[in-house]
Amino acid sequence: MEFFSDVVATSLKIYALMTPPAVLSAFLGGTKHMDKKQKLTVATKTSCAIFVIGAVLYLFGPHIFSLFGFTLDAFRIGAGVLLFLTAVSLMNDNGSHTLSPEEGDISVVPLAIPLGMGPASIGAVMVMGATAVNADKVLTGIFSLFIAALGMFVLLVMAEPLARMLSRTGIAVLSKLTGLLLAAIAAQVIFTGVRAFLG
Repeated sequence: MEFFSDVVATSLKIYALMTPPAVLSAFLGGTKHMDKKQKLTVATKTSCAIFVIGAVLYLFGPHIFSLFGFTLDAFRIGAGVLLFLTAVSLMNDNGSHTLSPEEGDISVVPLAIPLGMGPASIGAVMVMGATAVNADKVLTGIFSLFIAALGMFVLLVMAEPLARMLSRTGIAVLSKLTGLLLAAIAAQVIFTGVRAFLG
């Protein structure tokens, strides 16, 4: 039961880090010219790319720390700052983030990177991976990434009905709510890094 609750809590956190309103808005703008089959393909590729990128960074984050010689606490502070900047950009979002049809395949770039897995979410996932000290924690992280990516797939598949229901104003409100949540997460990450660094 504890494992299940950990997976749910971590999935929700990761999903928020993926800034769903920004991805949804960009997806709607970039797939206007596509039919349903093409939109499904883009949604599938985007969610798969998000999961693969997240899993690789989650599993090999500690090795990246060792390679570049920086500490986990320093990375926490840097990731927290980036996360806070992401929160600020979401607070300023008016729901009009669109992509032109001429941009070609948008599933990996920019939907998966840098919108779904941007600097802030990448940093947070790497920190989570570095603090996963046993097999249960590792499995929790992997399952959580999978569920979060699956949630992104469901969101993109339902993009058109959601857009009709929410309108641009509704998407903008969601962006601001997500921004507030990310700002709180950023403050906690920075505080943890600073406290450990000074202690």
